Amino acid sequence: MTLTFALVLFSVALSAAAQILLKTGMSSGQVQMALSKPFGLFTVLAIGMSPTILLGLLTFGFSALVWLVVLSRIDVSLAYPCMALGIVATVLSGHFILGEPLTITRITGVAIIFAGVGVVAFGR
Repeated sequence: MTLTFALVLFSVALSAAAQILLKTGMSSGQVQMALSKPFGLFTVLAIGMSPTILLGLLTFGFSALVWLVVLSRIDVSLAYPCMALGIVATVLSGHFILGEPLTITRITGVAIIFAGVGVVAFGR
């Protein structure tokens, strides 16, 4: 079970990293410039050729593969609630990596999610 729990955390970390990469790519000057124009081929190419966005999609895909391994090992009713830890990781990453605000409301929400995952994971 220890390896499986490590795989859950690894999948969650990969998913959160993917979100940060995707946000960074979508916030880049080239993509933002493309988004300011009418949606079309130029916009699709700007998004589709962004190395940061491509790395984010690759990371997200790898996260999904790890997640499939997790699902092969434990009940989905235990595994899926642990994915909520991705919200915790993404909020904290958004704050520490992207400088996004960490308000009392967000902190409260993250604490509730964390407690809920603990109840599901350890409340047998």
